[in-house]
Order: sequence, then C-alpha cells, then structure tokens
Amino acid sequence: MPIPAPSRLTPRLLLALLGLVVSGCTTLDYYAHLGQGHWQLLKARQPVERLLAEPGTDPELARRLALAGRARDFASASLQLPDNRSYRLYADIGRPFVVWTLFATEEFSLDPELHCFPIAGCVAYRGYYQLGRARGAAALLREQGLDTHIGGVEAYSTLGWFDDPLLNTMLRWDDERLVAVIFHELAHQRYYLAGDTAFNESFATFVEREGLRQWQASRGETRADGIDRQRRQFIELVLASRERLRQLYAGDLPNAAMRAAKQAEFDRLRRDYRDLRQREWGGDGRYDAWIEAPLNNAKLLPFGLYDRWVPSFATLFAQNEGDWARFYQAVRTLGRLAPADRHAALDKLQAGG
Repeated sequence: MPIPAPSRLTPRLLLALLGLVVSGCTTLDYYAHLGQGHWQLLKARQPVERLLAEPGTDPELARRLALAGRARDFASASLQLPDNRSYRLYADIGRPFVVWTLFATEEFSLDPELHCFPIAGCVAYRGYYQLGRARGAAALLREQGLDTHIGGVEAYSTLGWFDDPLLNTMLRWDDERLVAVIFHELAHQRYYLAGDTAFNESFATFVEREGLRQWQASRGETRADGIDRQRRQFIELVLASRERLRQLYAGDLPNAAMRAAKQAEFDRLRRDYRDLRQREWGGDGRYDAWIEAPLNNAKLLPFGLYDRWVPSFATLFAQNEGDWARFYQAVRTLGRLAPADRHAALDKLQAGG
C-alpha cells in the first residue's frame, strides 16, 4: 500500500466469517477464499521463543524477533495494550504481501465504494489473499466505469479474535516502523468502532506515534525527523490535490470537460511533487514510483485516512494528563456518540479542545 499510511489491513475483513450466513455463489466464494487464506497463515505460525532458542535460526531474524518481543512487552506494561499471544508468534508466508486491498470510486467522486460486514461494519475497501483475485475484481469494477486501485499490505489484525503473528512481510520494515506497527495493531485490539475507519485509524495512529515516542525515550533514543517530515509534506501535497478534485466534482461541467480537468489536476500534482522533491528534499525520490504510476481517484483514498483525527486524539490524551487508562475510557465515550456528534467532538478537539 502506498505511503502515506503504513501498509496494513485495518477493516479486519476476516471477521465477517464469524457467524455469517451468506447467499450467492460469488459472496460464498469470496468468504471461502478469506477463510482459506487466513487458515494457511494460522498454520504457518511458530512461537517466537522457540525460534529464538533454536541454534539454526538466522541471526538477523533472531535479532528482529527479539526486538519485537521487547516492544510487545512494553506495549502491555507501559501503554496498557492487550496482553495476549498476538505478535508473540511468527509466520513466514513466502510472499511479499499478506493481502492486497482493492479501493474503488466513481469516475467523478472521491467517496469510496463501501463494503459492509458483520463486526467490522462498512469499510472502504476489500481484501484479497491472492493478487490475481484482486486484479479480477478490479477489472470487473473498471468495466462499470469505476476508478480502482490495488495496494499490497504487509500486516493486518483480527482485533484479538485470533493470535495475530509477526509476519516475514513485516520484517521488510526498519526497526522503528516494526515497533510502531505492533503498537498500532494492538491499539485496534484495545478499541475498535465498527463502521468508522477514519476514527479507528486515527486513534491507532496516535497510539502508535505516542507509544513509539515513549518507547524511544525509555531506551534513550531520539528520532530522526527527516523522513517523517518528507512523509508529512507528501501527504499534504496529495490532500491538497484531493481537495481541488473535490471542488471540481462538485461543479456542473460536462463529462468531457470534467474528465480533462481531472487529468490536468493529476498533471499538476506530479509537477508540484517534482518541485517539492528538488526544493525541499535535495532530489530524494522516495515517492517517484507512486507519483509516476497511473493516478486516479481510488489511489488517493488512503491519504488522510490514518491521520485525519490524530491531533484530536493527541488533545484528548493531554486532557487526560497522559494517563493511558483514562485516555482509552475517553475514546470509548467518544465512540458511543452518534456519528455527527462524534465528528463534532473530534473537530472541537482538533481545534485545541
């Protein structure tokens, strides 16, 4: 999945299998595919402690697993995140991504096509354990005139219904990001609000960032801000483009003119990116592959999803004097509000409380 958001599956599509009665061959085939894919993952799990005790374990793998274990202990002891077997197991699934997510929008809309499931609620994308299945589903949606985007995902959580393992796909990240994602996914186990993806992801992203800050402080480490600054600037660039597109689609241009203006906006986004890369980053092209590949509405959907309410949760954490237990209770209180009231409360927190 493209940066700006860490690559991980957050709707927990597998949970729809629990207690679900399905009808229709296509639906049944999809859920059977999810069940088989997750079952294969569960079968590949091994206890981390066993791998660390085996003399034949690759030294670098052992180092990363030991680091994850220390972060896992810190998460429960210091961040009051669930203390269970999740991320105390390891699975090598033999591929670079655990699942692929498919996003879709109308040609002149930035609203995602929603998919609704028991427990997880309505979410903005569908997950597939096989890239071929995701591509086939995307082709069918494109035939209907929709914009589509497929992103590879290195990790996902089942909200504590299963003991989620560390995956070989996660070990592609550096140490800092590996630790951060463990905190993020455990935050979803701590609290998850069905049907509000932006709320869930912003909450977990705040826990990830504050948790990582406290983790590094406990180890006497400091965080280099350069890459994080580039990421923030890139997100802001894409979000500005998305806002201009939103205003465009709210107009009443004929389809041909709307289509041309849409393409012109994507051309502008590329020019703005190249200018930013040269002016601010010294030519660092870490996002070149993403920006030079085909652009459409669906590709912009993940941007802002993980960050929208992060400042609101930071304010809430400060209001609760950095007490994790009080903070989590305050998050639950927010989650019990009606959607309009909840978003109004988050807006107020965003403005400083």
